[in-house]
Amino acid sequence: MKTVSILRILLVAALSLFLIEALARTSEQWAIVETPILLAVWFVIILFMVAIEVSVASIQRLLFETLNEEAKARYLAKEAESKNAGQIWLNKTYRLLVGERKARSDEEIIIDHDYDGIRELDNNLPTWWVYGFYATIIFAVVYMVRYHVFEGATQDEEYRREVAAAQVEIEEYRKTAKGLVDASTVVMLTDEADLSDGKNVFDTNCAVCHRADGGGGIGPNLTDNYWIIGGSLSNIYEIISEGGRPGKGMIPWKNDLKPLQIAQVSSYIMTLQGTNPPDAKEPEGELYEQEKIEEEIEDAQEKIDQPELSEEELESDLVIE
Repeated sequence: MKTVSILRILLVAALSLFLIEALARTSEQWAIVETPILLAVWFVIILFMVAIEVSVASIQRLLFETLNEEAKARYLAKEAESKNAGQIWLNKTYRLLVGERKARSDEEIIIDHDYDGIRELDNNLPTWWVYGFYATIIFAVVYMVRYHVFEGATQDEEYRREVAAAQVEIEEYRKTAKGLVDASTVVMLTDEADLSDGKNVFDTNCAVCHRADGGGGIGPNLTDNYWIIGGSLSNIYEIISEGGRPGKGMIPWKNDLKPLQIAQVSSYIMTLQGTNPPDAKEPEGELYEQEKIEEEIEDAQEKIDQPELSEEELESDLVIE
């Protein structure tokens, strides 16, 4: 098989792979890896091209054999001429890229100094190197004007923008991905299926200490408004995930429950507020009033924004019962 035929096969293989990836790729993974049938299609295209090239070469040989001696000689002469023309083109291209020597002999261009018997020739720099150097100068000028004169975005600024954009996308994704939650992003789940799953988790793991109705046993009462650590949904999620006070018996459940399960059982616990089961355990901890806490946080934030307040005044206003 001739070199031209091999190049044609490689070109078709590359183009077909590009088209397959452009039309069928749906993720970061290569389409031919993600969908093996596309890999098989690509191999079929390559085999088809090989078959075409072999068939054409065979037909050419058969037609050549049908020629008389004079026609064969003319054909071979034309082939040799084409080959020589290609070789001449390659030689010209090589000389253009490498450049010509200053002189025919080394003695004419040798420099008058040596180091440890090593002499240096004053050859011209290769043309490709010279034009490459010129290209770096042009690039440097464009770069300087773009980023130092017109104050274009630096790599650090571009990175920060991309991170900020990615963070927005993550937050949007988290709104629809219940499993990607933590104490800072958990929201109340109100779907009946979520609350039912939360009740199952509670009955299996929590009822032993808090009773099935949440009235409290070894653990505190979960149906009143008094909480030892905090009564917000985030507080409940954090306690279940990381455990309660050291030495008080509440173990971390993050290794046993998935984030979604913790969110479900936390939401279920919130629905127990005010159910007042019989024989409930006495309140423990401090009264938790969500609206009052939010108001105090807003007031404190407003005072933080007032520059005339002293540090002592800020500290006193930031104390939230």
